[in-house]
Amino acid sequence: MQLSTFQRWMVATVFTTTLAACQSTVKEQDSADITKKNNHLTLERIYQDHEFTSDRIGRIRWLADGSGYTAVEKSAAKKKNDEGDEVSIGKDIVVYDPATLERTILVSAEQLIPEGETKPLAIHNYIWSDDRKKLLIYTNSKKVWRSNSRGDYWVLTLASSKLARLGGKDVQDSSLMFAKFSPDASAVAYVVDNNIYLENLANQQITQLTKDAGNGIINGLFDWVYEEEFSIRDGFRWSPDGKKIAYWQLDTSGSKDFHMINNTDALYPTITSFPYPKVGETNALAKIGIVDLASAKTTWAKIPNNSRDMYIPRMNWSGNSDEILIQHLNRKQDRDILYLTNVSTGDVRKIYTEQDEHFLDGITDAKWINQGKNFIWTSEASGWRHFYNISRDGKTKIDLTPGEFDTVSIQAVDEDSGWLYYIASPKDVGQRYLFRSKLDASIVNQQVTPDAFAGSNSYQMSPNGEWAIHSHSTFSQPTQKRLVKIEGHQEQHMMMDNNELITKLDSLIAPQHEFFQVTAQDGVVLDGYIMRPADFDPNKKYPIIFYVYGEAWGQTVQDRWRGNAYLWDQMMTEKGYIVASIDNRGTRAPKGREWRKQVYGAIGVLSSRDQSDALKAMAKRWSYIDTDRVGIWGHSGGGSMTLNMLFRYPEQYHVGISLAPVPDQRLYDTIYQERYSGILADNEEGYKQGSPITHAKNLAGNLLLVHGTGDDNVHYQGAERLINELVKHNKQFQFMSYPNRSHGLWEGEGTTLHLQTLKTDYFDQHLLNRNQ
Repeated sequence: MQLSTFQRWMVATVFTTTLAACQSTVKEQDSADITKKNNHLTLERIYQDHEFTSDRIGRIRWLADGSGYTAVEKSAAKKKNDEGDEVSIGKDIVVYDPATLERTILVSAEQLIPEGETKPLAIHNYIWSDDRKKLLIYTNSKKVWRSNSRGDYWVLTLASSKLARLGGKDVQDSSLMFAKFSPDASAVAYVVDNNIYLENLANQQITQLTKDAGNGIINGLFDWVYEEEFSIRDGFRWSPDGKKIAYWQLDTSGSKDFHMINNTDALYPTITSFPYPKVGETNALAKIGIVDLASAKTTWAKIPNNSRDMYIPRMNWSGNSDEILIQHLNRKQDRDILYLTNVSTGDVRKIYTEQDEHFLDGITDAKWINQGKNFIWTSEASGWRHFYNISRDGKTKIDLTPGEFDTVSIQAVDEDSGWLYYIASPKDVGQRYLFRSKLDASIVNQQVTPDAFAGSNSYQMSPNGEWAIHSHSTFSQPTQKRLVKIEGHQEQHMMMDNNELITKLDSLIAPQHEFFQVTAQDGVVLDGYIMRPADFDPNKKYPIIFYVYGEAWGQTVQDRWRGNAYLWDQMMTEKGYIVASIDNRGTRAPKGREWRKQVYGAIGVLSSRDQSDALKAMAKRWSYIDTDRVGIWGHSGGGSMTLNMLFRYPEQYHVGISLAPVPDQRLYDTIYQERYSGILADNEEGYKQGSPITHAKNLAGNLLLVHGTGDDNVHYQGAERLINELVKHNKQFQFMSYPNRSHGLWEGEGTTLHLQTLKTDYFDQHLLNRNQ
């Protein structure tokens, strides 16, 4: 067909215009790609400038009746600072109606200004009385081992706006612990100097309830090892009628002290000493007392066969004021006996025994329901971690979560509607969803979280089970928080969208990632994740870095946001690394009892073999993994696993960074290590073979060992012993000591950036450029 001159002109014009538009689009896309390519992550952006910090919402408390939730927010009231700028005077406590989002100020910042002061109290925590007429304010808190559990307490009476400090006129700053209202809010009990005190709020009269602290005796709190390994700090409980207090007493005099030296904070060294029972050593003796407030007389629970080789990890009131439930756990931690104890006589009766072939893990309180006629209990007796409804006498037991899957945690018990809410993930062990079951098991395992929220979900639920603050994240998506109505999972309000962080992440070149499974040599399936560079070329060879934990208190392979840890991994993929992680047997993955307990008595042996098997399977599947450039790093248990891989499989692992490891299992505490490795006298060879230090002579690659001298958890002592062993065998390595840093290796100006720079540079020097 012939075209006219006009037609030819039109075609040419359209073509030119289209070409120009296409070129413009290409240029814009190229410009966007160039912007992304130049927008590389750096250590300074992550750890110094904190450019990718997540949003946060204030500390939220649901009201007891579920009618609203309270939050701490900046006050609208202003004052001028020293520079003449107007700033908020402090923080208010406000309440929100979840149905309407109506906001009401319950406590203003002005109400929290003590007499004679100009500034309101800083709110570190707060507790409402049951009748919501009084507020307990926790402030000026100081760290005690893991948490800020010692501080000042003030009581605000809302009707009069009277603000009173607890502890008496001579009270020392930051000296009270675990203050709690009585049920009728007429008094507050607290711990000072290892004794329990009662303060009458009407006249501020203080009564000392225990008087025997000293020489190793402590009342109402715990020693280091109970606090760390049983996750318990507050050591007393009010009775429901407010007439008695049940409490723990520990006699730590039999436990040997561990000493830490501080060489830097004073002209001469200072020593910190505290009881710390290491494997095979003497534990504290635990007892339970019930003090009658009228007489200040203590009745002791008559627990049979109690000794320093027994633990009392949990105790609570049993749905009435007549009996408490005491859990009595043997030292091997394979038998937990439940005793109901008469608080007037101390007499006990056994109602239930939980037993396991190897060990019991994750001890929790019994949750009493039905006015004390039943309790909710956690058990792995079926081979899976399930929740049970058990009668008060222990004779009737109903599985509320039947099936071949593990539950993870209880979120709420809604007795009025008859629901138990809990977290589980039957289909994918790396994810978490909310489920519910009827308390009579007439309906079980009903998923509440919609499938649209694939990933990790957690819920802060109202006591009546009607509302919740829903948190959701995925491997590459930061956490978002929503207010939801549980029935139908209806979103009422987006509380935290993290849009600013998400936008910043979108400006980066995202790595490829996937979850995968490989099979160990004996057929067990292992879960993992792998991250590849954005410009990944399957025809190239890439060095690989494994992040490992590998012990019983962690699971690394999860579909959840990891914050700066994810960003560091992403930065390393930009440099040309592959990053991966594997969960070996023994980790806290919800894969059944057998998965977690196969490692008993040989921590470090089977788990390291699993890691080795996974690497072999991955290299066989993916030829782009450079098996001559394999690195690994981990912290704490992961530091120990890093040593195990370098020492046990030196032909596979070439570079390792071990942070705060346990080189010799005999140096760790009784409760944790004996739970998983057994009693030392029964399994000395298992301890020896499971400890990395035994195999240190096999080191062939590059090792960077890092430890803080102020580590009260995993002691610096272990690093020094490992150093001696490596020196003995003329094994060259690098070592970084951080003075007075604790187990987290974070204290001190510049520490985090320095540590991350050290870690990154070590991999760049010894792994990225290895054999090149």
